[in-house]
Amino acid sequence: MLKGLRELFSSGPAPYADPHERIPLGEVLKRNWLELWYQPKIDLRNMQPVGAEALVRARHPERGVVAPHIFLSEANEADLLTLSERVVLTVLADWELLARQGVAMKLAVNVPLSALAKLPLAQMLRESHLPTGKWTGLVFEVAEEQIVGDLPLADEIAGVLRPLDCTLALDDFGAGYSALARLRQLPFSELKIDRMYVMNCHRDRRNADLCARAIELGRRFGLSVVAEGIESVHESRKLQSLGCHIGQGFLFAKPMPKGQLIGLMAGIGLMAGISNQ
Repeated sequence: MLKGLRELFSSGPAPYADPHERIPLGEVLKRNWLELWYQPKIDLRNMQPVGAEALVRARHPERGVVAPHIFLSEANEADLLTLSERVVLTVLADWELLARQGVAMKLAVNVPLSALAKLPLAQMLRESHLPTGKWTGLVFEVAEEQIVGDLPLADEIAGVLRPLDCTLALDDFGAGYSALARLRQLPFSELKIDRMYVMNCHRDRRNADLCARAIELGRRFGLSVVAEGIESVHESRKLQSLGCHIGQGFLFAKPMPKGQLIGLMAGIGLMAGISNQ
C-alpha cells in the first residue's frame, strides 16, 4: 500500500533516468560540469609514464561522471569552440599544478583543427605564465581525417605552435597511410595508431601489417608513434617487436582525475625529471 501511494504521488522519472540520454553540451558548459581526466602514455620498453592525454568528462549532479559521447554527439559548432577554449585553458592550469608537484610531464589534448585555427593559441599560451625552465609544451591531437583533409591549415597551425614548444599529433591514424606516405614532410610530431588496428594485432595479420607500416612511416619522418587502446600483454609485446615504443590503454591505466595522476606518479617515484617523448 505504501509503495503504491509513493508511486501515485511521485513527481515522475528523474530528468536523466535513462543512462544513455544525451545531455546538451551548452548545459555542461553553463553549469561548469566539465572535468578533464588523464590517461598516462607509457614507454613500452621500461613501462614508465612519459606523458598523459587529457580526456573530457562531465560530472552531472544526478548521473555522476558521464562519458563524452553523452554530451558531444549533438553539440553545435559554437559550443564546441567554447569547449575547446575551456579545455586548453584547463590543461594549462593543470600542467602548472602538476609542475608545482614535481610532475613536469608533457600533456596532450584533443582539439578539432577548425577550433585551433579560430582560437588565439599564441596569446593563450603566452598569458598562462608558465614557469620558465620547466615548460615541456603541449601536444594538440587532431583526428587523421582533419589533417589529411587540410594539410596546408595543419602546417600553418604547426608553425604557430612551434615557437611555443607545442606540436600537433595525428590522432586515430589508419586509413590515411597512402596519402601521407607520399609526402616529404609532415606538420606534426606524433602519430597515434587507432585502437581498432591495435586490437588483436598479435594475431590479426591485417592489423599487424598496418601497425608495422605506421611505425615505419613514423620512423621515416622522425615522429613519435603511440599505440592507442592497448588492452592485453600480447598486444603490447607485439607492438614492441614491431618497434613501437609508446603505448596507451587500459592495460596500463584507465583515465583518472589529475589528483589521482599525481598520486600515481608519486607512488612510482617519478616526481621529477620525467623525460619528454
